[in-house]
Amino acid sequence: MSATTNPRASARSWRRIIVRSLVLLVVLLATAGFIYENISEARDRRFNPMPGQLIDVGGHGMHINCTGQGSPIVILDSGLGDSYISWHKVQPQIAQFTRVCSYDRAGLGYSDPSPRPRTSKVMAEELHALLHNAGIVPPYILAGHSMGGYNVRLFASLSRSEVAGMVLLDASHPEQQKRFPQALNDLDKTWLREQEFLEFSMPFGIPRLLGFCGKDAEVRAADCNFHSAQEGFAELRAFPESAAQTATTGALGDIPLAVLSHDPDRPEPDLPEDLLKPTNEAWQQMQDELAHLSTQSTHVIANNSGHYIQLDRPDLVIEAVHKVVDEARWPAPGATKP
Repeated sequence: MSATTNPRASARSWRRIIVRSLVLLVVLLATAGFIYENISEARDRRFNPMPGQLIDVGGHGMHINCTGQGSPIVILDSGLGDSYISWHKVQPQIAQFTRVCSYDRAGLGYSDPSPRPRTSKVMAEELHALLHNAGIVPPYILAGHSMGGYNVRLFASLSRSEVAGMVLLDASHPEQQKRFPQALNDLDKTWLREQEFLEFSMPFGIPRLLGFCGKDAEVRAADCNFHSAQEGFAELRAFPESAAQTATTGALGDIPLAVLSHDPDRPEPDLPEDLLKPTNEAWQQMQDELAHLSTQSTHVIANNSGHYIQLDRPDLVIEAVHKVVDEARWPAPGATKP
């Protein structure tokens, strides 16, 4: 029997054909997805151009958007993986009583990626360089949401004389991973895998096809891109190190501080029911501790608000920022408080 009629050789030949065809199909689909994603990103950004400026910070550009006039200047620092657009409900109102700047950390939104580690200490240093290079002079009121709370506390520890006040919005606590129920930390591992999937699949348009990018074109233009997914995953992996860095910063002295925390009666949608009570109790205790970082502080529970207080209760955020700005402005030279 010749080799050409050997059933085993024929079967191997067909298997090679099938494998090669499947590989070719995967390559074609990946190429099509890559083209689709790049065209979609370009279209979204063409119709929703970047507001503000792109400032050179050590060889890479960082995006900052400042509005309004006055001093001290409010600096808005977003939560883990979030762009400047998470502040779109509060920035216009804050701009009515002082100057206010939102920005994108390196790799997020309209900012270029940075070669440096994605820890909060590095982010605080990059923010300082961004403000200096953009000609945005202190004093600053720093407002940090979630992990942004780490960043602003580290900024204050590195440049204390430039900070006139602080607002913490459901801000992360350096010991939260130790104090939360272990089952919740196990869920964090699931979230890490989800972020890893987004980082891997974003270049091929899969999250966009699955509807993860949402229907808001302005949000898609800022957030739905490969480098933002990559940065979000890098920030999440560095979160324990950022927490350890923040734990060394110490108290804030007597600078005006406003702490806002989410409504404990409004459960997070992804949190199992049996973890609600212990998680909320631990969180509220840690928020109380954040309020004790300054001798001149307030702590407000944001009723009917989840974790994103600036989206659920922008009125409370605007009020808190206004209060801290007013407190930082007093006393004027030769004047006394009424």
